Amino acid sequence: MREYILVFLVAAAVTSLLTVVAREIALRTGAVAKVRDRDVHAEPIPYLGGIAMLGGLVAAYLVAQKLPFLSNGGPFVFEDARLVLIAGAMVCGIGVLDDIFDLDALTKFGGQVLAVGLLIYSGLQFNFFPRPDGYQFVLDPAQGQLLTVVVVVATVNAVNFVDGLDGLAAGVVGIGAAAFFLFSYQLANLNGASLATTAALLSASLAGACAGFLVHNFHPARLFMGDSGSMLIGLVLSTTALTITTQFTGNELTEGAGGSQASLLPFLLPLGLPVLILIVPLADLVLAVVRRTRAGRSPFAPDKQHLHHRLLEIGHSHRRAVVIMWLWAALIAFGTVLASLYTGPRMWAALGAMAAVTVLLTFLLPVVHRPRILAEDPAPAAGESADSEPSETL
Repeated sequence: MREYILVFLVAAAVTSLLTVVAREIALRTGAVAKVRDRDVHAEPIPYLGGIAMLGGLVAAYLVAQKLPFLSNGGPFVFEDARLVLIAGAMVCGIGVLDDIFDLDALTKFGGQVLAVGLLIYSGLQFNFFPRPDGYQFVLDPAQGQLLTVVVVVATVNAVNFVDGLDGLAAGVVGIGAAAFFLFSYQLANLNGASLATTAALLSASLAGACAGFLVHNFHPARLFMGDSGSMLIGLVLSTTALTITTQFTGNELTEGAGGSQASLLPFLLPLGLPVLILIVPLADLVLAVVRRTRAGRSPFAPDKQHLHHRLLEIGHSHRRAVVIMWLWAALIAFGTVLASLYTGPRMWAALGAMAAVTVLLTFLLPVVHRPRILAEDPAPAAGESADSEPSETL
């Protein structure tokens, strides 16, 4: 565990330091997010945060190779991790070009498929889904390849789609990576398997990179991850489960805590991840189309009535709105892990407590504690944009 903590800290530190370099490159190349009517930032913000995050992931990988425990974990640990980082560098490069030159959607999609194709060609794809009874649902090569392409590409674009508030995407993905690290590490520990796995290494590194980037991306953001970052972290997150199916068999990962059967729900998380990430934004999109159509406006006309705008309206500050979304992401991710590895009343009590705290903070916190800026100035003056508000307290 200590080596994984070190990997996390290295990824966080290097990512945080490299954001200065990425910001300078973005300013020199014109990769800057201009202010639009529907945006919540009030001034242009540089892109290219993905460069810093990729640097953090690579640094964590290089350090892990020198650590005594991880370096003896087996040949596949670093071989598979290297493939994921190469594929991540490919989509990150496509994202950099898009942040600078604004590529068309087809070109970006082609780059994503090419990166996933490299993983498949190297043997990193869905091969089976383990079952708690020790058997496994085996996929034939064509099924595994198609499923791998669909899941990875969908997750890459889902993370890009959810990147709408300062720190939102990095926080959600970082929480998901931390939850998957806990699952992969604890499941291997409970079953007496090797604790040195590519999934644990990648998820610890990804969580660290997201944490390091959040230092500069939390509201008010000094740097956006852009497509270079969203596509990178989406690909790394979605491929962590692939490495488990290539390194273990179903009967090696069947036991949960206390001798109970592990439900292995997180193995299905990569399949449901695009849906879980997209479900709220997609519902928001549908409501926006209905709302604008009923008002006689174009469905594509921008407005300020999206989910994050609603959270701001009911009394949450920008920062607190993001934290609330993080809490819901943590409830889903860690709740899934908890239900997968543990059983009994304590597990259900913990899930219930997590859900209750999340709901209470979402709806009661604005009532008992309004942000200072909202309490002093509940409505902007005529002609003043809500985006021009100064930074508020959490």
